[in-house]
Formats: sequence, structure tokens, C-alpha cells
Amino acid sequence: MENILELQQVSKAFPSSDFALDQVTFSLPYGAILGVVGENGAGKTTTIDCILNTIPKSGGTIRIFGREMSDADTDIREKIGVVYDGDNFPLYWTANQLSEVMEGLYAQWDRALFRKYLEEFRLPAGQKIKRYSKGMSMKLAIAAALSHHPQLLILDEATSGLDPIMRDEMLDVFLEFVQEEEHSILLSSHITSDLEKVADYIAFIHNGKVIMTASKDDLVYRYAVMRCKESQFLALDPGDILAYRRRDLQTDVLVPDIRNAQRKYRDVVIDHASIEEIMLLLVKGE
Repeated sequence: MENILELQQVSKAFPSSDFALDQVTFSLPYGAILGVVGENGAGKTTTIDCILNTIPKSGGTIRIFGREMSDADTDIREKIGVVYDGDNFPLYWTANQLSEVMEGLYAQWDRALFRKYLEEFRLPAGQKIKRYSKGMSMKLAIAAALSHHPQLLILDEATSGLDPIMRDEMLDVFLEFVQEEEHSILLSSHITSDLEKVADYIAFIHNGKVIMTASKDDLVYRYAVMRCKESQFLALDPGDILAYRRRDLQTDVLVPDIRNAQRKYRDVVIDHASIEEIMLLLVKGE
């Protein structure tokens, strides 16, 4: 099996809303991190809810470990660790109480490993979760997700409540996790710098649609932004333009191959593009 997770034309309609997932398609290979990036309300959490079967999809197929998961497939759920943005556990629990509950839910719950993470993340085991900071609560959720030995981690904005130093620590934990060839991570985030550090692949989602999926290396090293004057923009080959955005007297143009652009357009300023700039051009550009 090549992919740990596959989505094919997944749709989800909401009768009381104009928003819908529209044929979302992407795959996550074993041993890799896939970053899903998009603005708030783009459909990242809805996609994760469909993957976990916490909301029913309207169409398409989702395969985890090569199978479609139903509510009865507890063996699949055993192998998935999940962290949501927000409160993951009752606030009146302590970490010790959480461990006792998780031990009853997961056959592979590792109390010693959980204790190790509590010490490593400097989380007091006997303190009520409501007294944790947001960053501490998120680290607790990550510790719990890792402590039943999952193969697939699904993280929805799991680094959003952390300061830069804590985020860097967690990113190192994620990279260590995928050193195992059977492990993978789906990481939804709007913090594009985190994805630049750890992701192998990036899927851009906007208005419920995946508008681009590419390897992180291609995005960072091959994609580029041309800074064009009006006359330069009008002279471009339309086939080279992925997206463009007019800004005062300059037009920024996203192109998929920096070397090809440098050969064809020698008088135009061409820069490597960050994931954030690519996202802005795809979402706000034409």
C-alpha cells in the first residue's frame, strides 16, 4: 500500500449554508507529512471531520489504511491520533485522570510513554486542565494523541496556540514521529512557516475546493513570483501564468518553473515564493 490516506472527490453539502466541500481529492503517503493550508472557513476542519466520519460525507470515497472507515471499525480508530484546535478534553479533569480514561479506550495506551511526554512538555499531572494555558492544553492533547501508538496523526491547527519556541519543539516531535516509515501526519494549519519546516506535501484549500497540491520542495524551489510592469505582464505567455495579482504599478505573477521563467523573461524580476505568498496569489489573485 502506497498511501495511508486517500480522498477521492469527497463532497459535503450543508442544507442551511452556502458552504460545501466540492470534490476534495488528495492522498498522504506512508512516512510523510501533508500540510493542508487555507484561510479560516476554507474547509480544513470539515475535511478532517469527514475523514474521521464525525460528519457524514455527501459523496466520494475516503480510504484509511486501504479501507473505508465506519463507526464499527475500532481497529482503524485505534491507529489514528487526533488533535483538534480548542478544548480536546473536559476541563475539570487532570492529566492523571485523562490517562485513566484513555487506558479504558485504547488497547495500546502506554501510560509510561504518556508520563514521559508530560515530563518532557513540563505539564503538571495533578493539575486540572482548566488551569493550563492554551499552549499547555495543546501539548497535552498532542501527548495523548501520541501515547496510544498511532500510525496516522491528524492535527487540526495543533500548533496555533503555541509560542514560537513551543511550536518548534512540537515540530521536532512530529518529525521524529514520521521517522517510522509506517507513520504519517495530516497537519492542517494557517501558519505556513510551520509547514515550510516539516511538510513533504502541501494541499491548498479554498472555498471547499483543493485548488493545488504539490510537493513542498517544488513549491519552495521551483515555483516563483514574477514582479512585472504592465508592459511586461501583457507580453507574458498565458500558458506560464498560474495566477496573478495587480498591486499599484506592479503585477505579481505566480509561475511553476523559475528556471524556465528566467530563460524566457530575462528583463523581469523573479523571486522564489514562500508558501504564504503562493496561497495569497491562489486565493486573492486571478
